[in-house]
Amino acid sequence: MPEEDLVELKFRLYDGSDVGPFQYSPTATVSMLKERIVSEWPKDKKIVPKSASDIKLINAGKILENGKTVAQCKAPFDDLPKSVITMHVVVQPSQTKARPEKKVEKVETPQRSFCSCTIM
Repeated sequence: MPEEDLVELKFRLYDGSDVGPFQYSPTATVSMLKERIVSEWPKDKKIVPKSASDIKLINAGKILENGKTVAQCKAPFDDLPKSVITMHVVVQPSQTKARPEKKVEKVETPQRSFCSCTIM
């Protein structure tokens, strides 16, 4: 594949540090990008994603869908000269363990209905 067809991306983490830049084919999917980010995640970070599903990628103010390709995501940048595109990474761990909700016993109170009429 010619080098000019590759797209150079870097990923900005929550603390302002970057992962990358890496070169990707325009046919690479967002889920492939997420897998690479997880594998290249810096070991010294407090927040670490456990899997690619814990990551959201944001580009041009939009959350990218896993099935989209790099070519579909870089559309606003087609007019720019060859440069590195920065995507923002948000770590949002999946809710695998739901906290048990406290059961609150409802005390049933008799409902009263009030009706009022005013005749003038």
